[in-house]
Amino acid sequence: MAATGELIVPARYCGPPHSGNGGWVSGTAAAFVPTDDERPAVTVRLRTPPPLDRPLAVTTGEDGTVRVTDGDHPVLEASAVARPAVDGIPAAVSFAVAEAAGDGYEGLSDHPFPTCFTCGTQRGDDALDLRPGRLQDGDTYAAAWTPAADVDVATVWAALDCPGGWSAGFAGRPMVLGTMTAWVGRVPTPGEPHVVMAWPRGAQGRKFFSGTALYAAGGDLLGQAEATWIAVDPAAIRPAGS
Repeated sequence: MAATGELIVPARYCGPPHSGNGGWVSGTAAAFVPTDDERPAVTVRLRTPPPLDRPLAVTTGEDGTVRVTDGDHPVLEASAVARPAVDGIPAAVSFAVAEAAGDGYEGLSDHPFPTCFTCGTQRGDDALDLRPGRLQDGDTYAAAWTPAADVDVATVWAALDCPGGWSAGFAGRPMVLGTMTAWVGRVPTPGEPHVVMAWPRGAQGRKFFSGTALYAAGGDLLGQAEATWIAVDPAAIRPAGS
């Protein structure tokens, strides 16, 4: 296991108030993972809530698996994998339709993590402010997004994160990200309208599964993800050792 560097999660990128946004942290860790044409995506398994504002050690194994640790506590593991299947991905709705869906965003009335970088309702211009809302078909969600000037790959992972949770049943059943597999083909253009589509992919016990896709205004697919969510008590979400 070779030391690769360190990862710090600034408080700006929180999900729950005391730990990092799962998508942003996963996307930041993914940058350490070598990918290739056969394995252009990265899968990240979160082991414990990522702590904020302190250095986390990043190491790489002989097989290319990246591990992030907080002292003796494992935070996540990341490795290169094949791109998620494109079959069954919903086509993008228009930006206007996605904006209208946001009027019904369930987080406006009940949000267990209102400080979340991606979908929190108590954030300002330093966050994404995504409001994924249910479309008329009843299962698919859409969120309008106009990326800021500092958009990067980790921000795309964050945008592909929370909408999936809401589509999987986050309202009334708090969940945290357990595993996320994402492919980012291109970073979106700042200031241009984009749409994130999200849909449920089933459930098993406390685990809930979702898919997400990011589209440019012209319908180009820029990124996609599959995620596993774990139902939790939100009051118990703290980094190991806290």
